[in-house]
Amino acid sequence: MSDGWSHEELTASVECYVEMQRKERAGQPIAKKQYYRKLAQRFGRSEKAFEHRMQNISYILSLMGRSWLTGLKPAKNVDADVADRIEKLFTQLDGQKLVAVAAFEITVREGVRQKNFSKPNGNPSPKARRIAITQFQRDTAVKAWVLRQAGEICECCEQPAPFNGADGLPYLELHYVRQLAEGGADTVSNAVALCPNCHREIHHGANAQALTAWLYDNVARLLRD
Repeated sequence: MSDGWSHEELTASVECYVEMQRKERAGQPIAKKQYYRKLAQRFGRSEKAFEHRMQNISYILSLMGRSWLTGLKPAKNVDADVADRIEKLFTQLDGQKLVAVAAFEITVREGVRQKNFSKPNGNPSPKARRIAITQFQRDTAVKAWVLRQAGEICECCEQPAPFNGADGLPYLELHYVRQLAEGGADTVSNAVALCPNCHREIHHGANAQALTAWLYDNVARLLRD
């Protein structure tokens, strides 16, 4: 297997990560080292190896636009094939079918870091494929209410919407602070209106957790669930 990690090791690591996330959301104490120790005893790797793998999982979640566990800062040195396998494990545990992005984004970043990167030919006729994905049925009233409450101001950076949409309305995007894919509610107490920059940063940025904490502290209607 790529990078020497078996399917069983990756599955166990992801299951432990998900369990720790559930505890964190429930406000329960987490002894991360105990998880690393149990995994190390089970598979014969060092506790440090599993801690680093958990940081790899944080990085993959950031590429997926998902929240990652506090204290496990994303570590990017993970093979694209391993990232793809971990992403698939998450979608299986969630019971959802999502478009895979992690391996693609890691390969892109590897290309960006190359010093001698020749101009690619690309593909003038890319093939299309049908993919069944999970979509949540959302309440239009929730989005409309949140946008009205925001008053054309991003609720994160507190700056005016950066442009008007084709309909002439100031453009802001709805963001669920706890994502629907992670069990979040489609309610005004879990939703904010963000400018595109803040929205991308809160999904993919290094400061995503800090921004989320700021929203909970400063947007009065938000409730932690």
